[in-house]
Amino acid sequence: MSYWYRNYAPSWLQKWWHTNNPPRRVNPFRSTRPLANIEDSANSAVLGVVRIDPCLEDNHDEHHTSHFYAAAAKEALIVRRGEPFRLRIHFNRDYSPSKDAISFIFSVADDVRPSPGHGTLTALVPHDGIDYLGDTLEWGAGIESHEGQILTVLIKPPSTCPVTEWRLDIDTKLLGDGSKSYPLPLPLYVLFNPWCPEDQVYLKDHDQRKEYVMHDTTLIWRGSYNRLRPSVWKIGQFERHVLECSLKVLGTVGRIPPAYRGDPVRVARALSALVNSVDDDGVLLGNWSEDFSGGVAPTKWTGSAEILQQFYKTQRSVKFAQCWNFSGVLATIARSLGIPARIITCYSSAHDTQASLTVDVFIDENNKKLEAETTDSIWNYHVWNELWMQRPDLGVGVNGSYDGWQVVDATPQEASDNMYRVGPASVLAVKHGEILRPFDGGFVFAEVNADKLYWRYNGPSQPLKLLRKDTLAIGHLISTKAVLKWEREDITDSYKHAERSEEERSTMLKALKQSRHAFSRYYLNDNFNEVEFDMELKDDIKVGENFSVVLKVTNKSESRVHLATGQISCDAVLYTGVGAVEVKSLGFELDLQPKSSDYVRMEVIFEEYYEKLSSQASFQISVAAKVKDTDYDYYAQDDFRVRKPDIKFQLGEASIVAQKELDVIVRLVNPLPIPLHKGVFTVEGPGIEQPLKFKIAEIPVGGTAAATFKYTPPYAGRGTMLAKFTSKELDDVDGYKHYEIEPRPEDLLQPNGSHRRSNIIRRRTDVIP
Repeated sequence: MSYWYRNYAPSWLQKWWHTNNPPRRVNPFRSTRPLANIEDSANSAVLGVVRIDPCLEDNHDEHHTSHFYAAAAKEALIVRRGEPFRLRIHFNRDYSPSKDAISFIFSVADDVRPSPGHGTLTALVPHDGIDYLGDTLEWGAGIESHEGQILTVLIKPPSTCPVTEWRLDIDTKLLGDGSKSYPLPLPLYVLFNPWCPEDQVYLKDHDQRKEYVMHDTTLIWRGSYNRLRPSVWKIGQFERHVLECSLKVLGTVGRIPPAYRGDPVRVARALSALVNSVDDDGVLLGNWSEDFSGGVAPTKWTGSAEILQQFYKTQRSVKFAQCWNFSGVLATIARSLGIPARIITCYSSAHDTQASLTVDVFIDENNKKLEAETTDSIWNYHVWNELWMQRPDLGVGVNGSYDGWQVVDATPQEASDNMYRVGPASVLAVKHGEILRPFDGGFVFAEVNADKLYWRYNGPSQPLKLLRKDTLAIGHLISTKAVLKWEREDITDSYKHAERSEEERSTMLKALKQSRHAFSRYYLNDNFNEVEFDMELKDDIKVGENFSVVLKVTNKSESRVHLATGQISCDAVLYTGVGAVEVKSLGFELDLQPKSSDYVRMEVIFEEYYEKLSSQASFQISVAAKVKDTDYDYYAQDDFRVRKPDIKFQLGEASIVAQKELDVIVRLVNPLPIPLHKGVFTVEGPGIEQPLKFKIAEIPVGGTAAATFKYTPPYAGRGTMLAKFTSKELDDVDGYKHYEIEPRPEDLLQPNGSHRRSNIIRRRTDVIP
């Protein structure tokens, strides 16, 4: 170092020089003792920092971070950008503004070469008073109070700074006579701030912030459009190691340079890729088979915290996941970082592999679907995320700005820019058919609004024949958890105009013109409409019960008799609509008199479907038919699932009080006409650090399994307990209980009292005949 640097440069500039020219890099976290400047170590006159009080309770309350486990354990200072936080500095002598200079050096912890130009290194000299914190786009520091050896300062990170772990060093300098440096001994995490109007993720509505940032439990809708099923998911964004893991993966797996970690658009796109293991060995490994050996079946996960804790510990992709698991983990990471996030379910969701905005099903001459040629599919449901942010990168379109909810999907389906990811795609752009807006708007548009086309395929040298066009098959009941309510909110109208409306058809045609794919240009119509087919399914069938498929065939002609022949088929499928295994089929031939209807009924009994049933109890019902002496062919598919039972909770006290022990009982009635073996209840809830597991050896036909345990609610407020049940014969059974926890009488006088983690003692499991 030059003479000028050693003797005249301010200490923060000397530190920057050392950082970027490191013969030996000193890690300030190896010791919490004050570190003296090497050249001035003997100078005891220089003001020395004895300790720093990070004012955790005040800062975490003001920055809405008091729920973080690390904060409760006093392990880190967690603040949000755009708002000041407080430090109370204790010196070894009285602080004298006339002769003592203080500066605060902030640097991104994992940046090898932090620099002011990249926004990863900055130096602050505090102003006298807090009126000089400056614009929210800039760092600021002001002295709040000074009493002898104690100095209280407010420091404000800019509303655009990188969201990451920062190092803080406090430099003190005696004017003209040396300097010292002291590191903040705790990690400092700076998060996105949806409470700050200048932050790109600002969310104005108070209730929405509470739901989409602070709540740690949610509902995810699964099942099928004719049998909606809510499942509870513990988001757990405040649990131990979740924040550390969320911040770490941005750099290690997401490979976002430190300077860009404050851009929510870039962060969202990285999250879409890093949550799945394709391309980058991310958090979760997908598996859509029925073989989950070597890992955990997707239906057995109850929340994200256990997944992220395992990944944080092993740095290996966690096995296994399907779409709702990917979505749950992405929501956890986003909320922990401070980005408002919610989980979205689209029923009858299209997977368009060819970017044609159509789902193309190819049928052979025997009315069987050609699996090899049919690469598109329709999932019973698909789950993704929406993240709230401004989109200045998209500009302003004819329908206004593209700010607001953005689709981000971590389920690996198709590559985007050579990586398996989707989004962020503006929901508003999707609704108005702006499919070329980045990122992946066309793929999302097809998921919610593709047209389903059935083609007769007679060989590579024969022309395709359009059998049927279904404009209503895709994108039903797009759902999310309602704000501050344990019920479903339908948000279909945010993704598309009403079906059959002029706006919906014109938007579809506008999008099709942009796709430039051959299939998207075929819009053929058959003139024959004298025979009408209508498939009827009773949608509330419990697993274990028999069910029937009814086909109504109507001859609308005034004078002609028609002969209709065909086949009804029932296949067990995965919820993604693939992997069909035939359960039963029934051929039919009907003589239809003019102006009359006839019915075909196919009964499916438990013994016929049980061994072929997938874990999510999904079926695909199809009908193929022809009308004799016409050129009319008919083909239709519908999704169907049998309903699984709910786990019931009983909380032993009429009034649930924080820190007061109570009994909890979970129960399940066996719905099958066969006994259940090797059953396991898994229970999670506030204050339960590791999921509780209760084993049930056998549940007889008609019997009830029960598990009882002692539980101590950790804090006052809203709580949700959830449970899963699995066995050899029946799995993917769940239930939840929402409840309010009242404060202890002594806490009513201390609303900011600390929260203590509870100990849960297992009691017993029972089978009730």
